[in-house]
Amino acid sequence: MNHCAVLTAAGAEGAQARIQRHCQPTSSTFPAGAGLLVRCIVPALLLGLLPWSSPAGAQGVVGSPMPSAQTAPAGATAHGTTEYRLSNGLRLIVKEDHRAPTVAHQIWYRVGGIDEVSGTTGVAHMLEHMMFKGTPKVGVGEFSKQVAALGGRENALTNRDFTMYYQQIGKQYLPKMMELEADRMANLIIKKDEFDREMKVVMEERRLRTDDSSRGTVYEQLLATVYTAAAYRHPVIGWMDDLVNMRVEDVKDWYRQWYVPNNAMVIVTGDVKAEEVRALAERYYGKLKPRTLPLRKDQEEPEQKGIKRIWVKAPAENQYMVMAYKVPRLRDVEKDVDPYALEVLAAVLNGYDNARLTRELVREQRLADDVNVGYDSINRGESLFVLDGTPATGHSTEEIERSLRAEIQRIAREGVSPEELKRVKAQVVAGQIYKRDSVFGQGMEIGVSEVSDISWRQIDRMLDKIKAVTPAQVQAVASKYFNDDNLTVATLLPQPIDPNKPKTQAPSGLRH
Repeated sequence: MNHCAVLTAAGAEGAQARIQRHCQPTSSTFPAGAGLLVRCIVPALLLGLLPWSSPAGAQGVVGSPMPSAQTAPAGATAHGTTEYRLSNGLRLIVKEDHRAPTVAHQIWYRVGGIDEVSGTTGVAHMLEHMMFKGTPKVGVGEFSKQVAALGGRENALTNRDFTMYYQQIGKQYLPKMMELEADRMANLIIKKDEFDREMKVVMEERRLRTDDSSRGTVYEQLLATVYTAAAYRHPVIGWMDDLVNMRVEDVKDWYRQWYVPNNAMVIVTGDVKAEEVRALAERYYGKLKPRTLPLRKDQEEPEQKGIKRIWVKAPAENQYMVMAYKVPRLRDVEKDVDPYALEVLAAVLNGYDNARLTRELVREQRLADDVNVGYDSINRGESLFVLDGTPATGHSTEEIERSLRAEIQRIAREGVSPEELKRVKAQVVAGQIYKRDSVFGQGMEIGVSEVSDISWRQIDRMLDKIKAVTPAQVQAVASKYFNDDNLTVATLLPQPIDPNKPKTQAPSGLRH
């Protein structure tokens, strides 16, 4: 069974670790083991408002078919990336990498938790589960069996900003992957008995990842407090009451509204030739009919008027606290400055083994057992800069908060040295090179950027902009955004752990 509810949030893990942790829902990467999709400071990498953007030179379709009946090429880069737009609105991006005879096939639907409304939260993730329940041509559970029989691996993930399905397989089987995905885009069978069975799995998934996880609970409550209106306040897996009251018709409606070619993007990376992939896409996806998409009514978050604090009671052994500052996301690759400086600030604080917070709070002062920092500049909605920590024995969450604030204030007063900035930028370059060693990672880089209205053509430019950040710019953002009017603090109040309570087991078939 394939299903992964993932909530994009800030974090500081490496590219490979992020890929491995896609399939864990609804709680933060900052809480250990809670598993959010996150990003490090590498631009446009993983970890997550408008119709699909149409990059310069591309012909666009939102809700209606293209005027032309032919596939529209949209240009290529020197790095072997080519984009096409099919006549039904589906976007195809192909990145050639001929080092091994394998391919990653990803299909991205630009719909996720941000598009849900109160009363049906969790419906995007529930449909992801139901996508493996068969079509007239492929029986229940047969999708995964067919991929496995060909030696491939596959899974899916639901995120705040998108839902994505993927297969990694020998290049000769790419036609079969496209046939399977195109079939379930158009012909999915959603039966009530299968829905009822799968809903029990989703509820157990929620209990495992959030309700029975102290840090998962804290992070869920934090987001519900940070955001007053924006849909990011809802958990991707859904509130339990919404799951209890969800109807099979809600899932069918979601499928009909959003799973259409003009709301989808296919990304193929690996040992392929772009024109051959285009021909395959025309054969399998090109015959699907587009439909007008629902109007997206984005909710702007009202200005915060002061610090927000919550205290969350949950069974736990250790104290824990997390701080979230509202900060801007990347909107214009060329004109924006602050998002790049915030990326670098996150790395200065905790982006490598000997970064400031780990060195000073954990190793030298022995104030904390662990500290984490993260910022995700690439989202459909606004971003957060998040810091968290677990106090060492004999210390408190209040001390952790004071120390985290003090370090940012220190940077605001004194700035960072050119030498320190040089080390951080070296980490950026190394991370980018490491990430691109994976064809799957290359596809993720493209997809996350495109979903957030950042063209794949600008990915390398973002790296250039990171490398150009100055000490003065880092000092400026440390002074500008880290005030109480942008801050929400959540503190875990540990409660006794019942030794007789059985541990929640992962539901049968759950592949996270």
